[in-house]
Order: sequence, then C-alpha cells, then structure tokens
Amino acid sequence: MQELIVTLTIWALPVLFAITLHEAAHGYAARHFGDRTAELAGRISLNPIRHIDPVGTILVPGLILITSSLVGAGAMLFGWAKPVPVNFGRLKNPKADMLWVAAAGPFANLVMAIGWALLFRVAVGMPDNAYALPMAKMADAGMQINAVLMLLNLVPLPPLDGGRIAVSLLPPGPAYKFAQIEPYGFPILLFLLLTGILGDILGPLVALFRFALATVIGL
Repeated sequence: MQELIVTLTIWALPVLFAITLHEAAHGYAARHFGDRTAELAGRISLNPIRHIDPVGTILVPGLILITSSLVGAGAMLFGWAKPVPVNFGRLKNPKADMLWVAAAGPFANLVMAIGWALLFRVAVGMPDNAYALPMAKMADAGMQINAVLMLLNLVPLPPLDGGRIAVSLLPPGPAYKFAQIEPYGFPILLFLLLTGILGDILGPLVALFRFALATVIGL
C-alpha cells in the first residue's frame, strides 16, 4: 500500500499538468487564430480544475497506475481532459489554421517533456538528500507521460490532433472524406489499445523520443 501511495504521489502532478496544459494550449491557439469559443467558456486557463475530466484525468490514469503497481508490470499510461471547445469555422483561415490549433497540444507536451528532462538533470546532479530521488522520479514520470500524450495525439486518426492535422493538410475532397471517420475514432483507438496494437506502435516511438531527449539534454 505504501508503495502504491508513493507511485500515485509521484505521478499525480506530471499527469495532471500534461493533460490539462495540452488542452489549454488548444484554447490559446484557437484564440490567436480568431476563435474565442474556449475563452468565453473559461477554458483558456492554466488552472487544472477547469480542464479535469473525472474519468480521463483521474480515474483512468489512477487505475492504470494501481493495476501496474499491484501486478508489478508496466503499462502505457494515458488519459484525457475535457476537450477544449473550438469552432473551426470561426478561425481566420479554417482549414489552414486547424493545423496550428491541433498541433498546439502536442507541442505543449513537447515543451513540458523538455522541462521535466531539465529538472531530471538537476535532480541527478544534486547531492544525495531527501529531495533528489523523489524529484528525479517525478521528472522521469513527467518525461514519460508527455512523450506518450504527444505521440498518441499525433496518431493520424480523427478526433486526435494528428487526425485534424491530416485533415488540414489533405486536399478538400480527401480531407472531407477522412474527417467522416471522426465518430468512429474513439472506438478504433479503444480497439487498438485493448488488442495491444497501440502499445506496439507507440512503445518504440516513445523509447526513441526518450533517447533523443536524453541525448539533447545531455543525460
């Protein structure tokens, strides 16, 4: 039980900020390109409470961490926040600007991953004390969850960010047809997750990203 509490404590802040700041970034980008829907809904905020989804932000990540801790095996941790409302029709150039609004979330995860990597470097360079190890573990968790969320959201499947980026880049005809997949996107994603296909795809990509991040930061 004590080990489980420690695990939840270490992962709580990294998961919370990775998910909520990802959504806030979409809102900031949408406002920049002309859509104030998220702003008027109070969703352009760094306050995590405004973005928390009880199931996606707390229950699902918590259950994954608890299960992994009890069985002693690692699992791909992921979750989601309440989607930030975006009216793409209100963007200055809807099709082109959709790319930047969609990319803002994964970009936020990239920035956070770099920030956690820098904190990890500071932690491992600290004298051996009561703060160094917990800080290093939390920073490692931050790198991991942001890597997973960034790469997961870049999967070209609507309504994931990668799907919206693909719609923005495709010619109008194919873009319209591809966008029709969106109602089936979550069931497809759930199928890929439960069958292990998603883990097989993302696992090597996450490992490669972690390696590149460690190389750049000099870990």
